[in-house]
Amino acid sequence: MAAGKEKSRPSRAKLAVVVLGVLAAVCLAGWMLLNLIVDPFGVFGDRFLGWWAYNVTRNPQTAKFSYLEQHHEEFDSYVIGGPSAGAWSTQALDQYFGGKFYNLTLNSQDMQDIEQYVRWLVEHYEVKNLVLNVTVDNARTWGVDDRTVTGAMPCQVDGSSPLGYYTRYLFANPRYSLSKLKRMGTDSVIPNAFDVFDAATGAVDYCARDVESIGAQGLEAYLESNPAFTNLPASAPLPWYRNCVESVAAICGLCERAGVNLVVVAAPTYYDYLTHSFSREEVEEFFYALARVTPYWDFTSSAVSRDPRYFYNPVCFRTAVGDMMLARIFGDGSVYCPKDFGVYRTADSGRASLWDEPLVQASDYTVSVPILMYHHLSEETVSAGTLDEHMAALRHAGYTSVTMADLRAYVVEGADLPDKPVVITFDDGYLSNLELGLPILEKYQMKATIYVIGCSVGKDTYKDTGVAMTPHFTAEQAKEMEESGLITIGSHGYDIHEVNGRDPDPIRHGVLQREDETEEAYVAFLQGDCARYNEVMEPALGRKADILAYPYGQCSPLSEILIAREGVYATVTTIPGINTLVKGLPQTLRAMNRYDVEAMDLTGEELLELLADK
Repeated sequence: MAAGKEKSRPSRAKLAVVVLGVLAAVCLAGWMLLNLIVDPFGVFGDRFLGWWAYNVTRNPQTAKFSYLEQHHEEFDSYVIGGPSAGAWSTQALDQYFGGKFYNLTLNSQDMQDIEQYVRWLVEHYEVKNLVLNVTVDNARTWGVDDRTVTGAMPCQVDGSSPLGYYTRYLFANPRYSLSKLKRMGTDSVIPNAFDVFDAATGAVDYCARDVESIGAQGLEAYLESNPAFTNLPASAPLPWYRNCVESVAAICGLCERAGVNLVVVAAPTYYDYLTHSFSREEVEEFFYALARVTPYWDFTSSAVSRDPRYFYNPVCFRTAVGDMMLARIFGDGSVYCPKDFGVYRTADSGRASLWDEPLVQASDYTVSVPILMYHHLSEETVSAGTLDEHMAALRHAGYTSVTMADLRAYVVEGADLPDKPVVITFDDGYLSNLELGLPILEKYQMKATIYVIGCSVGKDTYKDTGVAMTPHFTAEQAKEMEESGLITIGSHGYDIHEVNGRDPDPIRHGVLQREDETEEAYVAFLQGDCARYNEVMEPALGRKADILAYPYGQCSPLSEILIAREGVYATVTTIPGINTLVKGLPQTLRAMNRYDVEAMDLTGEELLELLADK
């Protein structure tokens, strides 16, 4: 019996080993299957979930390759480069080049990686145009063999082992797949840290940054809210700039042999970053060496580079700056560009001095604009006599009233504004604005914008309640007012001006999303409100609303994104303060400040003192 028991022990041990082996194999198979199906880096084509914005954010090199394998027939042109290239608008590129662009921004600054990608493109796809985005950061690294899942290049592009490449992602830490599954239910209209790319274009989705209220915020506040502009990295050498330039030369050769129209652009970089983090001699030598291998458009040094408002961070210029670069390259005078913005460098140009003082000063491209807010004209609010006093004071002090269209022309086209501009606005669309306000405006030849509540147009009772309210002018009267040449009609929403005690609970606070409302429902509501407003006013005015005043001055990044998508280029709040408009930055027309004249109860002299103090 003892001998029999001893013989049974090894068999049990073997059985345990077999069981553990089976469990390990099942776990390993499950691990591989999870990564294959969820595919958080887009390596396997993401056939099941198709969430390319997430995949590209995790690793642009791998995910963009897989995306193009499925969609390359939709494109014939590419912009390529490191992270700063992410702001190039494919829509603008299509317009200027007449192509179908995809933004092939990589996380890698390594020009060898970019060279390998260009080689793959011209050898496998149709490529008509290629924009190569170059910055000084491209000279910091070269030939780095990154084998991490978040930084690796596709094996098809860099020639590495397919077995090693796919095995790396099959056996990647499962937390990457689990994280993707977890976040699928938290996607939002506002880009999250896990899906910052626009999958269809390849560009970084800067929609939230492109509606931030830079003009109302002011330069100092912008720097405070973006500490990357002041917490700059320590000085670093450029040991690989010659190798970088050699890769650019190789790209030029590839494009020439393939008949590709290549445009090389030295993109803007924040000036303080250049001067603080790099050697002047090395930077200038790098760009001089670049000019010796290819002509290029140099946007490195200008007034734009010295103003942080033109950048999302020290190395990434704003999309609007990308549009300015294209305008300069193609000689489009309808888009504002500083006169020192953009130089075409060749081998004969000599060394470019990036540290020279700019030809353009901030006073040449910025202006301060106050906006005044009125409502109904009456003895209880602001009387006609007070309005007359205000207009007389402004006129005699040399102020000139301007419209939102004038501000847009200043920002987008670089058009001139008068020395002391002021914007006069009325909210709600009261009949008193026509009967009492317009004659006063005509007397002093002052222009004004009236923001109309769509559901109140032509009514003297509140919505469908039958409760009497202050009369509002009709759509036809709005048209007559615009025909005077002094009045512009804007939107105050169709029905986003709810009032406690008159509207059913829960009350919406201006345009803001309700706490009990899903984002999907809120998007549908706001889109519907814009459509209903246009149904009321477009037949009379002949255009859709393109400017809007937020009821109660309340807004959010989400409301700004959605309103911008509806074609509204300028919005105003009720926050008191001056506005600084910056040429080339349409963001400065968003969420602008206004002085509530009625609440301040000012005389004409006090109004001038208020504006003079700002």
